[in-house]
Amino acid sequence: MVEPDNTVDLFVIGGGVNGTGIARDAAGRGLSVMLAEKGDLASATSSGSTKLFHGGLRYLEYFKFRLVREGLTEREVLLRAMPHISWPMRFVLPLHPEMRFEGDTPTSRLLTWVMPWMRGKRPAWLIRLGLFLYDHMGGREILPGTRALDLGHDPAGAALKPEMQRAYEYSDCWVDDARLVVLNARDAATRGATVLVQTEVTFAKRVGDLWQITLRDGAGVRKVKARALVNAGGPWVSRIVDEVIQTDSRENVTLVRGSHIILPRLFDHDRAYFLQGSDGRIIFAIPYEDDFTLIGTTDETHDTPNTPPVCTDEERDYLIAFAAQYFDVSIRTEDIAWTYSGVRPLYDDGASSATAATRDYVLTLDQTGAPLLNVFGGKITTYRRLAEAALAKLALFFPEAKGNWTAAVPLPGGDFAVSEKPALTARLMQNYPFLSEYWAARLMRTYGTDARLLLGDAKASSDLGQDFGATLSEAELRWMKTQEFATCGEDALWRRTKLGLRLDAQQRAAVENWFSEQN
Repeated sequence: MVEPDNTVDLFVIGGGVNGTGIARDAAGRGLSVMLAEKGDLASATSSGSTKLFHGGLRYLEYFKFRLVREGLTEREVLLRAMPHISWPMRFVLPLHPEMRFEGDTPTSRLLTWVMPWMRGKRPAWLIRLGLFLYDHMGGREILPGTRALDLGHDPAGAALKPEMQRAYEYSDCWVDDARLVVLNARDAATRGATVLVQTEVTFAKRVGDLWQITLRDGAGVRKVKARALVNAGGPWVSRIVDEVIQTDSRENVTLVRGSHIILPRLFDHDRAYFLQGSDGRIIFAIPYEDDFTLIGTTDETHDTPNTPPVCTDEERDYLIAFAAQYFDVSIRTEDIAWTYSGVRPLYDDGASSATAATRDYVLTLDQTGAPLLNVFGGKITTYRRLAEAALAKLALFFPEAKGNWTAAVPLPGGDFAVSEKPALTARLMQNYPFLSEYWAARLMRTYGTDARLLLGDAKASSDLGQDFGATLSEAELRWMKTQEFATCGEDALWRRTKLGLRLDAQQRAAVENWFSEQN
């Protein structure tokens, strides 16, 4: 809530997962908060992830035990807070009998030194040891542990090449990354924060003991003041330091592009695959939006945050060739339904490669006047912990703020137990008989218990207004516009939902026209 003199306690630059997470946390502590995002919420990195809450199994090879432990511990905290947009998923890790690896990690170097004949191989016992650690480092309560699979008899083997006979199966969690950001922003606003989209911060300077911040949006230029400033600009964090705030920082980020391809469904079960490549990298093949399979990700250096990330032909071909080493099905370029890319702003720790760069976060506090907190790096799984750490660094300046609170409070629509989703979906169909099974399930995994608020007192689908196709109604678009900060068709079809995959060009244009008429 903006104070009468146009001064807020905390101003946050950046509407990604870190920015909205910090805004929500701060608003819940009783601080007045304003957040500005120059585009749409989650329009950059936070909608371009592989969409997993995970500890990072492969980080164990780099001995990143604290990072893995924090991620594993946080998985179930987040799962409880958002059971509508996140759910448990089992991952199948096939043991490829002919695969040799060229990757250079601390683990591979140690293994080669101890057992030179193992050069280029990850033996089954080493993988099982890693999975044992993965099972026990994070205080797992909800998710089941690792088990061995006989791919000759388990359905997970049907989609794989016949030479793969053994695998391990372990647990992690799926998350709808863009909706995670939107729900954090929505909850922040419910708690009094002002959330501004399509609003760029063009300049910020210290004036006395306050920050004076210049904003530009469709209505023009205006200024606000804040007691503290948070730079959560993601890929733009260093550029904001240099060009907007015009101060110095020794920290920096390495920009790494991760690309994904979406294919028609490759397998007939709800488990994902963790696949090891000959270059030492890994990719995932994940069930996606019921009828598709997501394959990703790559790790390519990205030169500038102002260049929109796209999946290059080389990355597309790399992912196809990688998957083809495992799946017993022809994957063709023309089968690809969609591609997307995100730029990960990894903290620059001097690593020799993008794959080896840390996924940890670094927070720096500049106290030469009104406080400035810069957020470097991070990963989606630890966003809530990052927000707590950010508020801890700022605590000296806000002694009136309340303590940590987000671990036990669900996001909007997530006020139910993980195991209750099927029953709630069935009840939604009972209360709204016009809903198909797919429609009800989609609404539940998108809005959770808020689906009832969206549907209101509708007795028939016609009560929801214009039908745009693929179960998308005018009532749902209105909800996105009034409750979730959506301003155009792209926001609605590719971030608030992924219904752009199911609508044709004419239907997508109709959605865009609806937003144009509302604005």
